[in-house]
Amino acid sequence: MSNSSSISQFLLLAFADRQELQLLHFWLFLGIYLAALLGNGLIITTITCDHHLHTPMYFFLLNLSLLDLGSISTTLPKAMANSLWDNTDISYKGCAAQTFFFLFLIAGEFYLLTIMSYDRYVAICKPLHYGTLLGSRACVHMAAAAWGTGFLTSLLHTANTFSLPLCQGNALDQFFCEVPQILKLSCSLSYLREIGLIVVSASLEFVCFVFIVVSYVEIFKAVLRIPSEQGRHKAFSMCLPHLAVVSLFVSTGIFAYLKPPSISSPSLDLVVSFLYSVVPPVVNPLIYSMRNQELKGSLRKQLGILCCYKLPPVFCK
Repeated sequence: MSNSSSISQFLLLAFADRQELQLLHFWLFLGIYLAALLGNGLIITTITCDHHLHTPMYFFLLNLSLLDLGSISTTLPKAMANSLWDNTDISYKGCAAQTFFFLFLIAGEFYLLTIMSYDRYVAICKPLHYGTLLGSRACVHMAAAAWGTGFLTSLLHTANTFSLPLCQGNALDQFFCEVPQILKLSCSLSYLREIGLIVVSASLEFVCFVFIVVSYVEIFKAVLRIPSEQGRHKAFSMCLPHLAVVSLFVSTGIFAYLKPPSISSPSLDLVVSFLYSVVPPVVNPLIYSMRNQELKGSLRKQLGILCCYKLPPVFCK
């Protein structure tokens, strides 16, 4: 028996027992992490450097890429280090920091996706008021609200969770620190306070989800009223990337936390948590750039400028 004051470290769940498989996981994680860095880094650089992309939609996309980079950098490097060195330890303070930053970035991303659905709604349903409703100041305020709400949510959950007495050991059935796994180690009814906070947060996120659904119902109704097929196709192209990102984010998160206990197992939980915490930051840049000709054109332009800067002038003619 131990309490939280005597716990100096937690033990994370390893992806494999054999050293050879651990090394294989390390190289796999490294490839995934580099792909996330490259994809999100290119989007951030392209939007920052191209003044034609300084619009509300791309401003929110830049913020989304920043959140994606932060969230995957919170969990995957530690998992890579553990796989490389065949180690599962994480310090108490390191676990608290990982929990805080992961919650902060994941919550901020969901709130930002909600704001992005409003951006698409205004662009399609109220195009004449787009510049008024989504001016530069309004966009900055909305993005700051997403980041700030995520920060406050994470601060409350982390402070409350790590103030609980822990007496059920220090082994977590997860490859990173998260609130539900730490609550399993609690030995008093104080954890009910954290569950209350979770219910409040879940209610707020449900309201955001309903807002997204209602926005897209109105968007689809407006798109179907467009007389030309080309206009409908263009409108759908504006919305499909965001809708795909929301679907991926929500579906993996719901399955991770609301799957039936009858199908739950440590291996399945590990795979599902990997899907919702690692896959979206890697896939999101592909989803947004795949059908966005303006973004792809700007990216090719920026890469061309970079090549001309590095190569002799004769190759740029």
